[in-house]
Amino acid sequence: MPRLFTGLEVPAEVGLALSMKRGGLTGARWIDPENYHITLRFIGDVDNTTANDVADSLDRLSNSMSFQVRLNHLATFGGNTPRALYAGVDVNENLVRLQAAQERVLQRAGLEPEGRKFVPHVSLARLRGSSAQDVAWFLAQSGRFEPLSFTVGRFVLFSSKDSVGGGPYVVEQSYPLAA
Repeated sequence: MPRLFTGLEVPAEVGLALSMKRGGLTGARWIDPENYHITLRFIGDVDNTTANDVADSLDRLSNSMSFQVRLNHLATFGGNTPRALYAGVDVNENLVRLQAAQERVLQRAGLEPEGRKFVPHVSLARLRGSSAQDVAWFLAQSGRFEPLSFTVGRFVLFSSKDSVGGGPYVVEQSYPLAA
């Protein structure tokens, strides 16, 4: 059974810039830059019939408009027990609209609603054993985050192996956005 999710690819030059933030954080397992992405909708483990239905349903959204994404800060998930370091995304109307449209289409295809609030981000590291102090020190030492922007020309349906996270991810199908 494939494990699926939809997302936006991060261009190589943006991935390279993000990868310069790697290192110096206790307990960090850094994600390889080629696996950087912005998750739009986690789908999970599904059978092949459902996977085909999902792929067909998403095709209806390929007439959405292309848009700009801007990464603007570093942060963590997990509060006092940090679980992940990420680059945060400026939320914009086009991004929110695309994510909401995917949510509607996937629910119509029979999937349960996504239980988590949409927080667009690019995961940079999974954290295990990193204290809130370690993370605060890392963020203070990492310096000013220079915003990174790119144009989103498509979204993709990714598959991944049931693993500890961080890839490798495979593009199963891509959906171009209108210019």
